[in-house]
Amino acid sequence: METAMNTLAEIRPIRTDDDHRCALEVIEGLWGAEPDTDDYDRLDVLATLIEAYEGRRWPIIEMDPVEAISGAIESGEHTRAELAELIGQSRATEVLKRKRYLTLPMIRQIAGNWGLPVRMLVKEYDLATTAKAKARPRLYSTKGKAARSNVGKRTRSKAGETL
Repeated sequence: METAMNTLAEIRPIRTDDDHRCALEVIEGLWGAEPDTDDYDRLDVLATLIEAYEGRRWPIIEMDPVEAISGAIESGEHTRAELAELIGQSRATEVLKRKRYLTLPMIRQIAGNWGLPVRMLVKEYDLATTAKAKARPRLYSTKGKAARSNVGKRTRSKAGETL
């Protein structure tokens, strides 16, 4: 037990990128250590310290589904053409432009083929609104417009003639 404490006493907090680099080098040398050994304990403690430092230094940014898909494309892991093969060309374009929500079948395809976590793809996100829609709100409803149109109806002119 005393030897384990002496070996673990050499481990120091990771405060800088240099400390981080050194800790990673030490871990490389300890990789493959047998369980229940001093080296395994050092590996375990160093891995915990490195994980904590990396979480503070490079926090993971929560992304919405479109950002996650775009990130996979921008990183070079996947291409827009691959997305189009999975969900269709027009749907891929509409999703990436935030004009369409992902559907459950789309989410299943992307998660299954690209390895993106389902929990990331099912998050709610906003669709883009066009500048035209923002600038000029619709003043009337188009609902039922076809039923009120004069197409196929006979109408009378002011003079009383059937048109």
